[in-house]
Amino acid sequence: MALHVSFGRGPVLAGGLALLLLASGCDRSGNGGGRPPSAPVTVQVSPAETRPLDRSLTVLGTLLAMDQAPVSIKVTGRLNTLLVDVGSPVKAGEVMGQVEPRDYDLRLRQAAALLSQARARLGLPLEGDSDTVNPESLNTVREAKALFEEAEKGVERVRKLQAQSIASEAELERATAEYQVTLNRYQDALQDVRERQALLAQRRAEFDIARQQVTDTSLRAPFDGVVQERLVNVGQFLTSGTPVVTLVRVNPLRLRLEVPERQSHLVKTNQEVRVTFEGDPQAHAARIVRVSPALNERTRSLTVEAEMPNPGTLRPGSFARAEILVERAAPATVIPADSLVTFAGTEKVLLVRTNRAVERVVTTGRRQDGWIEVLKGLPAGEGVIRQPGSLQNGEPVQVAAPPPAANGTANR
Repeated sequence: MALHVSFGRGPVLAGGLALLLLASGCDRSGNGGGRPPSAPVTVQVSPAETRPLDRSLTVLGTLLAMDQAPVSIKVTGRLNTLLVDVGSPVKAGEVMGQVEPRDYDLRLRQAAALLSQARARLGLPLEGDSDTVNPESLNTVREAKALFEEAEKGVERVRKLQAQSIASEAELERATAEYQVTLNRYQDALQDVRERQALLAQRRAEFDIARQQVTDTSLRAPFDGVVQERLVNVGQFLTSGTPVVTLVRVNPLRLRLEVPERQSHLVKTNQEVRVTFEGDPQAHAARIVRVSPALNERTRSLTVEAEMPNPGTLRPGSFARAEILVERAAPATVIPADSLVTFAGTEKVLLVRTNRAVERVVTTGRRQDGWIEVLKGLPAGEGVIRQPGSLQNGEPVQVAAPPPAANGTANR
């Protein structure tokens, strides 16, 4: 067959076009130029299982000292000694510093002398802790009482004699007047004793105050803790109530957590908490001990507090991530962790349908011991491809038999 085409370039171009048409016809008539189908990828499949998982609630919080307080001096004076500095550990009752005690010692001696004087006026020893006294045992009271009783008997005698017409009315009046005088003296003696007892009580209080002020010249730790901050220097004159150091108790620690309103009903006291910190791979155990009775109106969250022991490496102020255990061994649909694929924030698994990989978007929940909870998108018993790698949707696959038991080994 002869083909004559003219495009202005002559017979050469016409011949090239003929060759192209001939080659196209050959491709349509045979299979030698077709692309061979891709080989199926061998995959392992494990079914989604129903397993008991601990149900937990993940929240954020802050680690705080169990107690934190500025420790102030109770009396006025010049700081004489300061035995602690930043980072110094102290025990409850331990002396951390002292104000010059000389003035307070003198006041104590003065109060002790006045107390002894008041005790002597009541017939008590100069020194002693008991200030109890029986007014009837004092000489002045006994004397006044004896005169009163004698006058009382004299009145009775005169009355009897007058009844016998022996004593006159004037004698009875004198006896009655004497009786009234001795009664008043007896009551005055008792009143004097009461005043002395009141004065003794005052002197005792003044003595106790002076003794307490001497004790208060020493700055003592109110609880076991560590000095966080030193606020004054030796030689500085301090007024009553001046903070000297800031003391914190770091064992146990207080963990303050903020639980969102929608999950606040799940939190109760005595629940276990698993706590992790930035840069610390170790998980720490804590327990919920306090739950606020109301939500925060500004953040719409519930404040809860847990307590946890301090192994010595934790510091107040640290940012914490906490998992509150709200339910133990709750049934859940789970898949092996190495079957989940995450891309651009979307979580999915790959299933096998008619020897092809098919994507399924899922919603996940808890992760525990190499298993991932599936909240939505996959029923229990559905097989998922393990370690899909770069396997794509629609790619041909063949299932290896039998699949290994899902041991929960995660390739995260």
